[in-house]
Amino acid sequence: MSSALKKDHLRIASVNVNGLRAAYKKGMAEWLEPREVDILCLQEVRAPDAIVQELLGEGWFILHAEAEAKGRAGVAIASREEPIATRVGIGDDYFATTGRWVEADYTARNAEGEASQLTVVSAYVHSGEAGTPKQDDKFRFLDVMIKRLPELTKHSDHALVVGDLNVGHTELDIKNWKGNVKRAGFLPEERAYFDRFFGEEIGWKDVHRGLAGNVDGPYTWWSQRGQAFDNDTGWRIDYHMATPALAAAAVSAVVDRASSWDTRFSDHAPLVVDYRL
Repeated sequence: MSSALKKDHLRIASVNVNGLRAAYKKGMAEWLEPREVDILCLQEVRAPDAIVQELLGEGWFILHAEAEAKGRAGVAIASREEPIATRVGIGDDYFATTGRWVEADYTARNAEGEASQLTVVSAYVHSGEAGTPKQDDKFRFLDVMIKRLPELTKHSDHALVVGDLNVGHTELDIKNWKGNVKRAGFLPEERAYFDRFFGEEIGWKDVHRGLAGNVDGPYTWWSQRGQAFDNDTGWRIDYHMATPALAAAAVSAVVDRASSWDTRFSDHAPLVVDYRL
């Protein structure tokens, strides 16, 4: 394989698998094989390197950060083309072994053969719990993101952060938003970070929202409790966050929502976006 991505479009998928081994037992391979994904970003992998390689199989270049705490977190980027550089961690030693942030740089070429550099990040932000140390860790991680995103803007021609960011930005992103304003995931203090991500200060774009328009959802996560999935009482907490030129190159965004509750391989659905660079 060459190290350049040369198709007329680039398909990047992100999904919190809620444990890769469990996801494969529940049919993840049947989703992935026909989907023609170029770069696959995973969160909550919760498996060692050897298992990740075994389950994904041949034909992938895999970057994986396993959490030091067994059975927790873990993020990965699997790509059909080899990255030109990779990095593990967001830049704060406090999170160095938590398995929440990996970066890969690629050389992308357009139809005319012109090259540009693309950085892709698979990120898993803490779920948090209001008023507890878990929430303190979440805010610290979001603070480091505020520093890291502008650095990525300078580092590459195009930059993309995808993953389970565990915050619904606006009232459109949560079906029952009124009942969640005091809960982690929809706290005003959390949402303010996303105002900064997507505002003038940092200037990145919410790719999925830009393509979907001002509609409810489309949701990417549903509680396992009750009839949340069947009633589409969901949260949109999985994102593609991109630098402006890359966001402008996005041509489609699809949530691969399972046809029924019992055919899901995770409590999250994959978010798949095609980019025409």
